[in-house]
Amino acid sequence: MHDTHDTLDLRGLLARLPDPAALRDRCRGLAMLEAILGPDWGGRYYSFDSAWGDGQQMASMRDGEGDDWFMVFSDAGVYARGFDHTAPNAAPRLLPEVPDAFRAQTVEPAFGEEDGTPLATVCFWHGAGDEDGWQAPSAAPTGGVELFALPAAADPARAYLEWAEEYYEPEHAPDPAAVAHVLALRPLTAAVVAAIDPDVELDDLAEDIAEIGYPTA
Repeated sequence: MHDTHDTLDLRGLLARLPDPAALRDRCRGLAMLEAILGPDWGGRYYSFDSAWGDGQQMASMRDGEGDDWFMVFSDAGVYARGFDHTAPNAAPRLLPEVPDAFRAQTVEPAFGEEDGTPLATVCFWHGAGDEDGWQAPSAAPTGGVELFALPAAADPARAYLEWAEEYYEPEHAPDPAAVAHVLALRPLTAAVVAAIDPDVELDDLAEDIAEIGYPTA
C-alpha cells in the first residue's frame, strides 16, 4: 500500500519528514484527496480536523484493519503516534520520553488504549521552533514506522497515485497534475475536482472543505 514500505526505518522517516508547517499542509491535502475519491467517510484512510481541540488540529490515518496514526498540530509543535496492531504495544517504553509539552496527547483516549494503557508502537515529535528537528524516544519502536511512508514521501503525488489506484481502483485515473495541485494546498476548483473524479462536484465537498480547512480561493 505504501511506497518504501519495506525499507523505511525510524531514522529514515525522521530524515524525510518535511517541516511541521509543510507536513500539516500535506496532511490536509491527503484528507482532501480522500474526500474526493472516497465519499464514504468510514472508508477513507486519511482525514484532517482543523478544529479538533482548543488551538489544535489533528491529522489521522486508519486502515480499517487495526493500524492507525494520529498527528496533533498545536502551538507547542507536532506530536505523532502510530500503532501497528501486529506489533507489541511499546507505549510504556516510548511515551515517558515525550516532552511535557505533548504529555496530554500521549494519554488521549481517542488515540487508543487497552485496559487504561495508551497504545503506541512508534512516536515522534517536533517542538515549535526546535532547531534539532524531528525527535523520537531512544527506545526503539516495535512497528508502525512504515505507516507514515506516504506523508514522508519524496514525491507525495506519485506515491498517492500509486496507493489510490490500488485502494480505490477508480474508474477514471486521477490526473497527476490535479493530485499535485491538491497536495500543494492550492485553491480547490471545480475543474481540479473533476480532474480527480469527474463524478464528484465541488459543492458536494462543502462539509469536508470546512472540516479540513482547505482553501478554495
